[in-house]
Amino acid sequence: MYIVLGVTLEGHKDVLGHWVGDGVEGASFWLNVLTDLKNRGVQDMFIACVDGLTDFQGAIRSVFPQVEIQRCIVHQIRNSLKFVSWNDRKPFAADLRGVYQAPTRESAETKLLELAEKWGDQYAMAIRAWELNWTSLVTFFDYTPEIRRLIYTTNPIEGYNRQLRKVTKSKVIFPIPEAVRKMLWLAHRDIIKKWTMPIQNWPLILNQLAIRFEARFPL
Repeated sequence: MYIVLGVTLEGHKDVLGHWVGDGVEGASFWLNVLTDLKNRGVQDMFIACVDGLTDFQGAIRSVFPQVEIQRCIVHQIRNSLKFVSWNDRKPFAADLRGVYQAPTRESAETKLLELAEKWGDQYAMAIRAWELNWTSLVTFFDYTPEIRRLIYTTNPIEGYNRQLRKVTKSKVIFPIPEAVRKMLWLAHRDIIKKWTMPIQNWPLILNQLAIRFEARFPL
């Protein structure tokens, strides 16, 4: 099941939908998801934080052409570390931290070059994973720390997923698709009851978004 979670202009999280796939989804599937969102009332999207799903970024831009894409840093770290041997993971991760925790895009590029010089011969694929996706990995450097914390990872969705799994992991089988849909809907309803407060520092974030996206910002 794939989930789209948004943040409203009031600063509240909102799950926009659940979509069931078969694990081999491509551009057509994602285009249907984005078209569904638009048809149900999503007028614009400023920044989209995504993981590495194939063809998802292209589908987003085909429906919301002005969106800025931020690839999830946490997912990228996991994907690159799987190419690194266990004995080297700790020092490699420490050097990698200098890339995504750099203060600016330029300093992050310098740190990535240093990482490649030090580890490139041993772990070329781990470095290449960052180089190939660099454009969508560094979008968050254009923003202040408040917005960076909001967009550099898809962890809010991961947290939501964990709570859904709590209600499904004890079930061995569901008789019909509607059974699992109903269970997830009831779990969703209980989860969002706790989402009463806006995101931390939301007025500050909202002001920054209003300035950056002034031409598209609804008044």
